[in-house]
Amino acid sequence: MMKLSRRFPLNALRVFEAVARLENFTRAAEELGMTQTAVSYQIKLLEDYLGDAVFLRKPRALQLTDTGTRLLPKVAEAFDLLGDAVQTARHAAEETLEIHSPPTFASQWLSLRLGAFRAAHPQISVRLLRNMANEHTAFSDIAIQIAAEPPRGMICHPLLRLNFAPMLAPRLAESIGGISQPADLLKLPWISEIGGCWLDWFEAANIDPAPIKPSSLDALGALDLEAKAAISGHGVAMLTPFFFRDDLATGRLVQPFGLSVCDEKTYWLTYPQARRNSAKIKAFHAWIAETLSNDLASDGAGAIVAA
Repeated sequence: MMKLSRRFPLNALRVFEAVARLENFTRAAEELGMTQTAVSYQIKLLEDYLGDAVFLRKPRALQLTDTGTRLLPKVAEAFDLLGDAVQTARHAAEETLEIHSPPTFASQWLSLRLGAFRAAHPQISVRLLRNMANEHTAFSDIAIQIAAEPPRGMICHPLLRLNFAPMLAPRLAESIGGISQPADLLKLPWISEIGGCWLDWFEAANIDPAPIKPSSLDALGALDLEAKAAISGHGVAMLTPFFFRDDLATGRLVQPFGLSVCDEKTYWLTYPQARRNSAKIKAFHAWIAETLSNDLASDGAGAIVAA
């Protein structure tokens, strides 16, 4: 492909297309935001470059020469293609950011704050999907994953780790005359499965969890569902104050004891290596890191920023 000279009169071609389309130097100058003198100068540059006139100037009319007639269709087509290219690039800049997130993180924290991200980056649309599988799919740009170690094969940024403690509805606590000591929890059905780091809480509280009565409800570890069940009075759930601050503040849930344990797993922001230079991903990473840091600084109960 022939390379264009640095002196190739691209601006002059833009002026030529406008003058030919509008059939008037004055109207072309108005459309382009130029003076009529500047328009005439650009046309002269083009004619000097071509070595031939492109317009026949008559007292009350403007007519294309044979050279101008041959030139106009290709010039108009070229600017149409440039316009399409710019629109395509603009569309790419405004493309959708698809985020897959664990259900509770999506519903209890992320979805409540995405409006701030959209306000800061109005050119980026966001599609937030609750993903129980806790993995990155081929269709997502970003996934929030929960794991003890960074998921393999991905770029991973640690976000936070959560603290957990038993919570229940006030009326359930009242049904046994109140909760005054950790052993009182053994009198109630338990929604969350007892295992893993949850056992650390019972050990720290000096009670044996073996007598706990399991609930017939199985929420498959979805904290938001376990919280709803606890609010409805179905049993005790091991929950984090970080996600359920509003429920604690309004009294829908109570946390009888300040004792809590830190989960051994980390929330990771993950995305493929191939997308490491994506502007929308960089923007989201910077936003969520700052937002989490500010959130925990103002009310860090229930979570710590993962290093």
